This record gives sequence, structure tokens and C-alpha cells, in this order.
Amino acid sequence: MLLYALLHLAQVKAVNPKYERLGEPSVTLADLKNFRQLDSRCPGHPEYRWTSGVEMTSGPLGQGLATSVGMAIANRWMGARFNRPGFELFNHDVYALCGDGCMMEGISGEAASLAGHLKLAQLCWLYDNNKITIEGPTDLAFSEDVGARFAAYGWSVLRVSDANDLGALERALQTFKATNDRPTLVIVDSHIGYGAPHKQDTSAAHGEPLGEDEIKLAKKYYGWPQDEHFRVPAEVLEHFQRGMGQRGHALRQAWMALFKGYEAHYPELADQLYRMQHRQLPDAWDKDLPSFEPDPKGLAGRVASGKVLNALARNVPWLIGGAADLTPSTKTRLDCEGAGDFSAQNGAGRNLHFGIREHAMSAILNGLSLSKVRPYGAGFLIFSDYARPAIRLSALMELPVIYIFTHDSIGVGEDGPTHQPVEQLASLRAVPGLITLRPADANEVVEAWKVIAQRHHEPIALVLTRQALPTLDRTQFAPASGLQKGAYVLADAVDSQPQVLLLASGSEVSVCVAAYQQLQGQGIQARVVSMPSWELFERQDEAYRNSVLPPDVGARVGVEQAATLGWDRYVGAQGCMVGMHTFGASAPLAALQQKFGFAPEHVVALAREQVEKSNTIRSQ
Repeated sequence: MLLYALLHLAQVKAVNPKYERLGEPSVTLADLKNFRQLDSRCPGHPEYRWTSGVEMTSGPLGQGLATSVGMAIANRWMGARFNRPGFELFNHDVYALCGDGCMMEGISGEAASLAGHLKLAQLCWLYDNNKITIEGPTDLAFSEDVGARFAAYGWSVLRVSDANDLGALERALQTFKATNDRPTLVIVDSHIGYGAPHKQDTSAAHGEPLGEDEIKLAKKYYGWPQDEHFRVPAEVLEHFQRGMGQRGHALRQAWMALFKGYEAHYPELADQLYRMQHRQLPDAWDKDLPSFEPDPKGLAGRVASGKVLNALARNVPWLIGGAADLTPSTKTRLDCEGAGDFSAQNGAGRNLHFGIREHAMSAILNGLSLSKVRPYGAGFLIFSDYARPAIRLSALMELPVIYIFTHDSIGVGEDGPTHQPVEQLASLRAVPGLITLRPADANEVVEAWKVIAQRHHEPIALVLTRQALPTLDRTQFAPASGLQKGAYVLADAVDSQPQVLLLASGSEVSVCVAAYQQLQGQGIQARVVSMPSWELFERQDEAYRNSVLPPDVGARVGVEQAATLGWDRYVGAQGCMVGMHTFGASAPLAALQQKFGFAPEHVVALAREQVEKSNTIRSQ
């Protein structure tokens, strides 16, 4: 409510999804009165792209702090990339307001550790230290010295003993602005429910409304009319307009004038900045994307992706990212000219090192994306579980963050069940607004990156293999561009309606291709459907979906080295599924494929059973 009230008092203007001003306040008094109600611009937690002036969707504790680290990294990177003598376009400070719960969440520690290491001096966290959470006093579960912890992270730690001491707060902020070698934490001791005589300093002021009587007593304490609701004197609005409004307008005008001069002196950089901020691609962004020749041995999905990523990065200079200490394994290092490593000493580096911090990494990616940089972050698919809360916020905020997950199945082999993802693919597909892509060969990887590059408001999970996959001969099979529709007919029955459909994604597509070839030799007409993205497939019209999966062909075999949840919509009531129902095992890949049924011979046997079952049903 504090944020909504400030947006109202500052008369921030509403914009539409194209950022065109609508000529009305973002938050009206009526919106404030409609707090937490259906379709209100003041939902229970602020939501980005729903209420103009809200800089990110917040609510899950600690997420905002980690996201602010991404914003601070973006500020440093953009300054190094675009600033020129006399044209300092990027040199802003990043502030985040946090509480006791944020400090308890592990993500804040992950993010603070990295921020201290990177010496993000333009980052300031204001810690509202009121010592109350929902269950009661924080000393029920939290007694550490937060200041000492942050000092150990390499932060400047300042203390304000009374939140109402405006002079002390101002001095703390001035000290922050004068500090140029580390981020700053300002610990502000405060009283929750200040002025409410019966609920101040209690958990009752945290998780529930004060109640009408207590509100009147609080108003009395402040010297405010007790029986008036949502009272905003005109003088208050005028004060905000004279101060914040005029100051903000003047700063905006000055920045735009600076950018106009920048355009004249540095037209190429200005064009890059404009395109970046409007999520547009450079001309000929795809000119260097490779095409892979047929090869029965092929390439691992992660290897092909690394080649495509670097080809794309050469022409999209604001594509930056890294991995959670897994860059060599995920093949996500940028080696194009001038890429370098982002560090405390080098703000221009495009290779980010997140350390083993998947959760913080993903929230930092959100901060980078909110700053309009195009970020990617990589890790093993099994560890997507560590990143899930931030992935969910990427989707909720409609941010085009790129998540690259490799080692995508039991193909991990000897590492065993702890590292063999089973349920992760289904759980990613369950996230509304997240596009999941699991390409079947190197050329599908190229097409996947084409899809990724052109997203404006959707996060992507690119799921890749550790092991090599055959590169299919596209003169014999359908073009890999079919990936852009989510699913497509890769190989079809010859001169007839297929008797059975073989459906798969990723590495299992080549298993189905081998099974298809065996079935052809046995006189059974089969169709292979590559299904790299359910989300994209579901966006196609019904005619296309039915052309790929004919409703009158009930004989179907789905094949995927993952949990089978969700596949029933495609294999149907009559079809069958080869998938994972346990957590895998530690063994060489070939042994695992045989054990769990991911072999062409097993798929052929199931396909034959499906055809026989279908024929029996038809004859009845």
C-alpha cells in the first residue's frame, strides 16, 4: 500500500502495454479504495505490467533484493557499454526496501554475497528492522547479527536507530552515495504499526488489518481526522508536484536532451540502445546462425546450442549471461570478440559468473531483463528446482529471460538419480506463460534459438542433452523450421494414412525415427511427430493440430525420458507412453535406455500392439 499511495500522490501516469501514456493516473483514489479486489490496479502485491510505476512484481520474500542486484549489474554493464565522455547515460543508484523475512530467505544471502564480491557500489538496501514476523517476534527463529554478516559479504553497513529520524536517514543515504567501492546496507530500527496503541510492535500489525477502532486511535496519535477515510488534502498533491514531480520531469527532459546529442555523436550506439530498450533485434541478427550437415553421430544439444549462442551474440551485443558455475558443462561461454568476463574490475564483460547460486542467478536475470538487457542463465535441468520461484516471476512479469538447462534426462548416466531429472520437465511445462523447448537435433536447436531471439514478453526454458544426438538428414525428413509451430510431422507414412503415430521430444525423437524405419520394413505405416514445445503447438489453430495428430488415428506411442504427466492429452485414451516412473539409476546410458524401454525395438513392439488394438476396435 505504501507504493500505491506514493504512485497516487506523485500522479504517475498510466500507460498501455506499448508504454503509450493514457492521460490518467496510474493509481486513482478509487483504485486505492479497491485494494486487493478483483481487477484492481492495487492487487495484494505489486505486479509489473499491471500497474504503471511498479518496477517489478514483488511479494515472494527476498526476490526483490536479488532482482535489484540484477538491476545494479545492468546499470554497470550499460554504463560501460554505452557511456562516452560527456554522455553519461547510465549512472543511477538502485534502492531496495526489505524486511526481516527478506533477510531470513536464502536468496538474499546468495544475492548479497555476489553483490559484495562484484563491489556494486550503486546498490543500497534499506532494511526495515522491526523485529516482527507473522508468528511473532523474530527472536523465535532469528538471532544472527545481520550487520556482521553483510560486513563479511563486503558491504558497507550503516545503522539508523530511529526510523523517524529523518536527519539520520539523510546522512546514511549521503554516506551511501559517497561510497564507491562496495554496496550499502542501511539497517533502520523501526516499530511496526507505529502509532496504533494496542498493535504496535506486535504480529497483529503484520498479517491482518488493524480494525476500525485501532485505525481511529492511530489517526488520533497522528493528529489526523478520525472519521475521514482516504483523505488527501490538495496541498499534499501540490507538494509532491512541486518536489518529486518537477524534479522527475526536469531529470527526464535532461536525459532525453542528452540522448539527442548522443545520437548525433554516436549514432550506431544510440541505435543499439534504442533497439535494446524497445526489445527489438538488430538488422541481420540471424546472418551468422549455422546450419548443420547430416551426421549419424551428431552433436550434443548443449554443444550445438553453444555454437548458435555465440553466432547470435556476435550480432546482438546486449545478449549477456552465464551459468551457476557450470559454463564449461552447459557450453554457454561467449567467446566472440570483446565478450570478456564481467567483474568488479570490468563492467563491460558479457560473461557473468553467478557462482553456485541458481535461485539468486534467476532473480538477477529478472533484474537484467527489467533493465532491458537480454539475459540468459544456465544450469543442469535437475537444478531448475532451485530456480523455480524466480522462473515463476519471469513468467508472471512477462520477461523474455532465457533459461538454458542441459543434462536433461537419464542421459546423465552414471551420476545417478540425484542428477537425473524426471519430474522437472513436466513442472516447467506447468508454469503459465513459460515456453519450454526441447529440440531433437542440432538444426532444431538453431530453430529454437530463432524462436527465443524473437520473444518480447515470454521467458523460455531451453532444455538440452548432455549426450550427442544424430543430426537428421533434412532432405529425407521435414525441415527443422517445423519447430516454430511446437510440433510437426518429421517423417510420415508413404502414400497412405498412418496406422500409428510416434510422438517424442528431444533425444527420444531419434529413437522414434529408428523405430519408424523398422516399422516401414515390416509394412506398418507410421508417422513420427517431433514435439519440442507443447506451448507453441497449443497456440496453433485446430486445423494444424489435427493435421499433425489426426483425431481418427488412435494408435499412438509417446516417448520421453521424463515423467509422463501431461502426455495423455496427446497419446489419448487408447495410446501408450514410454516414460519415467522412478528416479532413474546409476549406469551407462546404453544400459539405462534398455532398462527403461527407450530403445527402438521396444517402441516397435508397442507400436505393433497399438496397431493391433486399433484394428480390433475398428472391426467391432
